Amino acid sequence: MLFVIDHSNRAHEHQLLRAMFEARKRVFIDLLKWDLPVLADRFEIDHFDDPHATYLIVGDPAGRHLASARLLPTTRPALLDGIFPTLVDGAVPSGPDIFEITRFCLSPGIGARQRRMARDTLLVGLVDFALANGIRSYTGVAEIDWFAQIRTFGWDCRALGEPALHDGRALTSLRIEIDAGTPAKLEASGIIADRAGEPVAANAA
Repeated sequence: MLFVIDHSNRAHEHQLLRAMFEARKRVFIDLLKWDLPVLADRFEIDHFDDPHATYLIVGDPAGRHLASARLLPTTRPALLDGIFPTLVDGAVPSGPDIFEITRFCLSPGIGARQRRMARDTLLVGLVDFALANGIRSYTGVAEIDWFAQIRTFGWDCRALGEPALHDGRALTSLRIEIDAGTPAKLEASGIIADRAGEPVAANAA
């Protein structure tokens, strides 16, 4: 199931958010060795995890975290303009209809089939969320190998500048355009969500 958590329901979903922050710590710090802040040696949380962030979280029937992404409004400071502006040729895209995707996270330790379904459900959820909320573009920063995968998902995705090294990692900025035809493009490329995981309010039954 795909849960959407924002300022309106965040206080009711403490357990799901904790599971997400724990998964982020295991992936980005323990596995990928990113230099990020850690809370209580268990949670990867930074200053962008504030009331303005929106989270899309895929959970299993027991409420365990399987996949997630954080969305940041580009009308406020975000990663691309605040930390990686040199990855963009020209001005960093911003506006009320442009959101930045950050912390795309798949839980380690789950099987390949469940991992693929969780990933696809999250991808479709990102598109559905954009269409439902007037978002026409997502921006972000990705390592080169991950960017190559993102481009295979069928949507309109391009780099915003030349890749560059940051802390030993080759990174690039990206922009994904979303329109009414994007869901069909994802489906044509094999990205199909678990429709038991339609987006719901996080505190729904």
